Amino acid sequence: MQADLVAVLVAVTGGQPRILTTQAGETLPAGPFTANHRSLQASLRAWVETQTHHPLGFVEQLYTFADRDRSQELGMRAISISYLALTRELDDAGQAQRGWQDWYRYFPWEDWRSGAPAMLGQRIAPALQAWSEQAADKAAASARWERACVSFGLEGSDWNEELVLQRYELLFEAGLVAEAWRDGMAAPQGQTLLGTAMRNDHRRILATGMARLRAKIKYRPVVFELMADSFSLLQLQQAVEALAGRSLHKQNFRRLIEQQALVEDTGEISSQGAGRPAKLFRFRRNVLVERAVAGNKLPLARG
Repeated sequence: MQADLVAVLVAVTGGQPRILTTQAGETLPAGPFTANHRSLQASLRAWVETQTHHPLGFVEQLYTFADRDRSQELGMRAISISYLALTRELDDAGQAQRGWQDWYRYFPWEDWRSGAPAMLGQRIAPALQAWSEQAADKAAASARWERACVSFGLEGSDWNEELVLQRYELLFEAGLVAEAWRDGMAAPQGQTLLGTAMRNDHRRILATGMARLRAKIKYRPVVFELMADSFSLLQLQQAVEALAGRSLHKQNFRRLIEQQALVEDTGEISSQGAGRPAKLFRFRRNVLVERAVAGNKLPLARG
């Protein structure tokens, strides 16, 4: 049996959620577990910090995946132990490193910052309706469509940004992602295939990491791991919006940050950009020692 560590490394650059990839964007960073480290997490930290030249802050294990394609390729049982980690894309000189991709390249239907994506009504809903109608009987067809509506916020259902993995799994089951047509099978001519595919089970692992992070930012201030030492409140809001894939109510967001006393004024002003200069803040890290951060739902903009 071979065990690989697979890392979902997330950064936010220019208000966009970014992930580190290899193989021209087709895989997540992965490598064998090194026995000379005392733990899997220590092995992952050492490997990732060598690759990115940035110290990792927040690191959390996701799940262990058994990849059938990888096992067949190696001729032995292969498992992937996945981790979510937050880092910076830019190096010390402020230059972008190679291999970083926008995560909405792989999940374009997950970006609701400007409202429901056009592809939802134009491509996804019709394809899922057609798939539902292919069920063995009316009861099964109804169950399929109900699942599609709940997952994708169709026919009056609310969009839940945390259901990233469930949506990907549903599209996989319906044959609407390229990963569903492997093992020598070709997708039928004219078949709708959504998002950019990844090798092995890496897009499933990425979906898991996205869902975990979207949930985590609602009750732990992990987003500050992605920020520079000083930042404006607009930059902070844009980072949260990038990860959540939803727009936030500006005043409610700022009120929430103020109520939780998560930041403090640096006394400095940003001179970047053509707009009005903005106050710069920094994260009050001792807030985690002073008290537990209460859970809060994001102040999502509705409309």
